[in-house]
Amino acid sequence: MASASGAMAKHEQILVLDPPTDLKFKGSRDPRYTPTPDRPISPSPSRKTQGPFTDVVTTNLKLRNPSDRKVCFKVKTTAPRRYCVRPNSGIIDPGLTVTVSVMLQPFDYDPNEKSKHKFMVQTIFAPPNISDMEAVWKEAKPDELMDSKLRCVFEMPNENDKLNDMEPSKAVPLNAAKQDGPVPKPHSVSLNDTETRKLMEECKRLQGEMMKLSEENRHLRDEGLRLRKVAHSDKPGSTSAASFRDNVTSPLPSLLVVIAAIFIGFFLGKFIL
Repeated sequence: MASASGAMAKHEQILVLDPPTDLKFKGSRDPRYTPTPDRPISPSPSRKTQGPFTDVVTTNLKLRNPSDRKVCFKVKTTAPRRYCVRPNSGIIDPGLTVTVSVMLQPFDYDPNEKSKHKFMVQTIFAPPNISDMEAVWKEAKPDELMDSKLRCVFEMPNENDKLNDMEPSKAVPLNAAKQDGPVPKPHSVSLNDTETRKLMEECKRLQGEMMKLSEENRHLRDEGLRLRKVAHSDKPGSTSAASFRDNVTSPLPSLLVVIAAIFIGFFLGKFIL
């Protein structure tokens, strides 16, 4: 009886698994479900919990073959609808490693419920000629099979992850405010070539008139000085000199200069802005 039980004993797992015993799935903090002072979490009627497993979470399982023979492997789980495994079976050549991606599908996480999900990696030495993998597993004897079991562990995001997730959420509105905020536009008036030429000609004309008025003003001032000298030397002509002095000191030329300056400033300002 003992010999029979010894004959039925399974071989030790030939593959080296990494991780060896636990498949850890770390939840991510969804910014939409991150509580803030101005936005507490409100329960959604469509979800039992606002948990960290609202997206697909992937963990990798490495299978290394340290032997000198080819090894067939197959990955099984107690919750096939909850996980997607790629590849879930295959052949590993001697000395090589295969990475198996285990993808946890989104689900309503309940922290009070402990995970009972488990995985099993089943292996067998590959026969010399393999034509049908399904036939290999069906025809395999129990004492030829090797297996390793792993349990699933759900990890909650730690405080550092919460802070790292909250900082980008705070940074986004700031950047959005910078991008979406009102941007001051320079006050400018688009002018076509015809209007530009007209303004230039008007400026030149006003400058010419201003120079002409300045010249006349200077000429009249010189003439006034000359007549004053004549008035001092010739008394009878004082009446006409006084009359001419009144004309010379008239504020009309100065008023014209001021008006011309205002026009030039107006047109130059319109052209520049």
